[in-house]
Amino acid sequence: MRKGFLFATAAVSAALLSTVTACGSSGSGADSAGAKKPKIGVILPDSKSSVRWETADRPYLAAAFKAAGVDYDIQNAEGDKQAFQTIADQMITSGVNVLVIVNLDSGTGKAVLDKAKAQGVATIDYDRLTLGGSAQYYVSFDNTQVGKLQGQGLAKCLSETGAKNPVVAELNGSPTDNNATLFANGYNSVLDPLYASGEYTKGPNQSVPDWDNAQAQTIFEQMYTSQPNIGGVLAANDGLANSAIAVLRKNHRNGQVPITGQDATVQGLQNILAGDQCMTVYKAVKKEADAASALAVELAGGKKSQTTATVNDPTGKRDVPSVLLAPEAITKSNIQDVITDGYVTKAQLCTGDYDALCAKAGIK
Repeated sequence: MRKGFLFATAAVSAALLSTVTACGSSGSGADSAGAKKPKIGVILPDSKSSVRWETADRPYLAAAFKAAGVDYDIQNAEGDKQAFQTIADQMITSGVNVLVIVNLDSGTGKAVLDKAKAQGVATIDYDRLTLGGSAQYYVSFDNTQVGKLQGQGLAKCLSETGAKNPVVAELNGSPTDNNATLFANGYNSVLDPLYASGEYTKGPNQSVPDWDNAQAQTIFEQMYTSQPNIGGVLAANDGLANSAIAVLRKNHRNGQVPITGQDATVQGLQNILAGDQCMTVYKAVKKEADAASALAVELAGGKKSQTTATVNDPTGKRDVPSVLLAPEAITKSNIQDVITDGYVTKAQLCTGDYDALCAKAGIK
């Protein structure tokens, strides 16, 4: 799907972590000399597939733009493709210099990027690459490596259970999200040889439209009904993992079937503390947001940055200059890393019954 993955860093504008709830501009649109300030538009995808978009990406991006002294407009399309295009049109009309998008699918994303390019607006793909698109830069994580960490994590957890020839179910991300394809490439590179050797049995395998957690629960319920001896679940993110856990809990098997995740959400980490989920993947969203904001600020000021990574867009047949960050596997033994990094607070994680579990896990 892509080539030339190299880890890269970008100069990052200073950012202060603060809670930002406003969607709109941070300033009046003009500096003290009366000149028009650069303006950056950001379109987030939804608040349903993962809580990160509103709880992490929005405040981190807003704080970075504020620190840089640029006007900005951050809006969320809430999973609506028509709304996504309408927001983009409004931002372009309002005079943004740079448009940063997290696409809902490559078709919609490409239409928005091409329109922005035609209007002379610089563009950045954030977190998800738009296949066939025209973004000048791509900022994300090494998403194949994310999948590899999930596959390796599940294999380690299954080994610890002593399971013999376990049936492994795969609950994949949205088929319209290129990241889901890259995640699957990563974890299948670990699991496929284990299936081929007969060490594992390949069980039900299905993608979840739009990363929808409710649909994921229905899908996994059907998987479990058809094959109740499922011994491990490769769930592509924490929300999907929680949906599978709900089904297993109903059948009194939660904690007995290793399940992976991704995003290091509070819910996912609590499921790990409780023993219902074996691992997640932490992606340091602040670093991603800071890298994207630094690029956007430079572009808005008429500058171009050099990156040391590229990602191949097989649909557009081009290499996209990229900033790729390293993910981290998280188990009960290193949850503290996520708290130390400031992504989740102890107060958020260690509530109610989880307080004792946090103490047992040595959470500080």
